[in-house]
Amino acid sequence: MSRNLIDARQLDMQEKVIEIRRVTKVVKGGRNFRFAALVVVGDENGKVGIGTGKAMEVPEAIRKAIEDAKRNLIEVPIVGTTVPHEIVGEFGAGRVLVMPAREGTGVIAGGPVRAVLELAGLKDVRAKSLGSNNPRNMVNATIQGLKELRTAEEIAALRGKKVEDLLG
Repeated sequence: MSRNLIDARQLDMQEKVIEIRRVTKVVKGGRNFRFAALVVVGDENGKVGIGTGKAMEVPEAIRKAIEDAKRNLIEVPIVGTTVPHEIVGEFGAGRVLVMPAREGTGVIAGGPVRAVLELAGLKDVRAKSLGSNNPRNMVNATIQGLKELRTAEEIAALRGKKVEDLLG
């Protein structure tokens, strides 16, 4: 885990349920049903996290997933209303391409990716799912890509230069 992890105690978070899945375990006496929930939380101001939870009832699974998501928050660098540069996030077979967009474009992305980008606070961004359409892989790939984003100031500091030297 990197510099991106944040403490979520005092933050005003919104949550969005991405997926609720019924999981069955076959045992000697029959079948045991449980529910698995995938949730995204964010403050729409550069902080976003994902979490999963499993329980016997749906509300309990969602509550556990929200707690997990709040423990796994990351900081997303935002330049204006979009991302600083193009990035491809990969997780398992899921690949997500996230691209900056001009102001007024809106969030152009499919289902699970859209939820992550909106709760991160990005207003103008384009995204394309390149691999698996499994919601868990798509969400994890999006988070992985957002973790790798860097601003011009961060790159300049790493190289020991000024931002003007980088941008020309």
